[in-house]
Amino acid sequence: MNTDDIDRILASEEPLLPSSGFAAAVMERVQEAASAPPPLSFPWRSFVLRVSLLAALAAACGWIIAASLPAGTSRTALAGVLAVLEDARVPAALNAVTLSLVGTYLLIRLTLSFAGVRR
Repeated sequence: MNTDDIDRILASEEPLLPSSGFAAAVMERVQEAASAPPPLSFPWRSFVLRVSLLAALAAACGWIIAASLPAGTSRTALAGVLAVLEDARVPAALNAVTLSLVGTYLLIRLTLSFAGVRR
């Protein structure tokens, strides 16, 4: 097929025209989109505040636990926990659990958003 054949095929077709209500429907949708309120922004201040408070609470709990242990028993009391955490399989298991929890949360949020449920 050469360019003359393509030109002949394109020239022989009748021009495409939109249906009678197409332009009006498109303009109506454009008007709706223009008048829609802007999307809500993510509440970064609240998020950072809550994460900071959570970190401070975790640090305070750790400090209280460490302060409540007698002076010589802090290493021996945590030896079992430290031995378990040193196992090479633990990070993979923690990653799998974390990924499962995050995935479950996201699926629930997505399902609720499709259902139109608001908090």
